[in-house]
Amino acid sequence: MLIRLRYAALSLAIVAAGAAVPAVLVTGSVRVGYAQASRPDAAAAPGSAPARQEDEVPARSAPGSPPRQLVVPDLFAVLPAGISAAQVSAIGGLAGVRAVLAVDGGRVAINGRPASVLGVSPQAFRSWTPPATAAATGIWARLSGGELIADRAAAGRLGLAAGQDYPVSAAAWLQVGFWATAELGIPGVDAIVSRDVAARLGLTTDVALLINAPAVDLVPLMSQVRAVLGTGGTVRNLVPVTAVTSLPVDDTVPAGRPANWLDLYRESAALYCPGLSWTVLAAIGGIESGDGANDGPSSAGALGPMQFIPSTWRIWGTDGFGQTGPPDVMNPLDAVPSAARMLCADDAAQGGTALSAAIFAYNHATWYVSEVLALAGEYAQEYP
Repeated sequence: MLIRLRYAALSLAIVAAGAAVPAVLVTGSVRVGYAQASRPDAAAAPGSAPARQEDEVPARSAPGSPPRQLVVPDLFAVLPAGISAAQVSAIGGLAGVRAVLAVDGGRVAINGRPASVLGVSPQAFRSWTPPATAAATGIWARLSGGELIADRAAAGRLGLAAGQDYPVSAAAWLQVGFWATAELGIPGVDAIVSRDVAARLGLTTDVALLINAPAVDLVPLMSQVRAVLGTGGTVRNLVPVTAVTSLPVDDTVPAGRPANWLDLYRESAALYCPGLSWTVLAAIGGIESGDGANDGPSSAGALGPMQFIPSTWRIWGTDGFGQTGPPDVMNPLDAVPSAARMLCADDAAQGGTALSAAIFAYNHATWYVSEVLALAGEYAQEYP
């Protein structure tokens, strides 16, 4: 089975303007999905992702309520000299690209220690971050006000304490306030500042481009992006695809129970939501946990291969395929049937707009609906 693994960790090295050092990105361990399987009482109908975030949101607008649409970066392109407006437009127009976001950035010293920093338009970048971060209004107000937001892990390494000012130096030197940590969603990026602060530090304008293209083969798209960037450009896939043909649910699965993920998705759909395509369950399992490769907990406390938060599990937890004892959120034999039941209660078996609304209720983000439906289509072609 093809699995899209979300958010491969990377190490980012981008440099201040004028430095002739190439960007370096290295894929590493994998964090899978925005694991936040909540079930609102009433779900709004999902919409479509914007063609380009910067075109829709003014670059210097103050942050307001959390964005209704979240966008997931699939590719990360870097050009040390800066990506021109024409190149951004050309990449945004490539087949399959749904959204792009240009960001400034470079290598700096924070509190005397090296760090990779992005300079972002707060409201535009907010839509590309994990849900808990996007929803934290205070973070974006402080960022717009000129303060620095650090990745949680990086804050300790940099010796940062909330409410303190620290020296930040690149081509220029500034004293910048540090207010809070947050999950930024791009491993290897230590901190973010506003584009105004980045300009005052002398960081490279539009040094990198986040690219969302969830429904296409990313390998040829990467070649097309490289062709647009030209010499010196680097493109990395943040969503590697792994082929898994037979992944055991348990090494000692009793007779009569599904013995692999493919069978589990098929039997769960057939038994717990007749009319729902098993490919939808497979897509959710792949996006949420890489079919059990990362069971959490997430920053929101979601657990298991289908990433249920505890309050939702208490409602929908199902003793799926006959094992004794209470339903176990970490056991795929319980978790996948539970997801099928939850989707079915939201009329997923009716298909069409009802299916989209049910997926939206499972994870309240429009990008998620698009990703699930696109990946389900891939599974349907791979396993007719």
